[in-house]
Amino acid sequence: MPVTVIIRKKELTFEAGLTVFQLFTRLGLPLEAYLVLRNGELITEDEHLREGDVIELIAVISGG
Repeated sequence: MPVTVIIRKKELTFEAGLTVFQLFTRLGLPLEAYLVLRNGELITEDEHLREGDVIELIAVISGG
């Protein structure tokens, strides 16, 4: 069962075993611009993605 990644209302699938850092490298996205939730819980860049995970990438909005 693959990993489901949701970003900007799009669903993508990736193989299990990647780290969050590797996922961001493949997507070409900057880690610091997103919060990463696995099954609703915040995770860090060194976490490995497991089969059946649902990963949500939430853009961090900053301004001033």
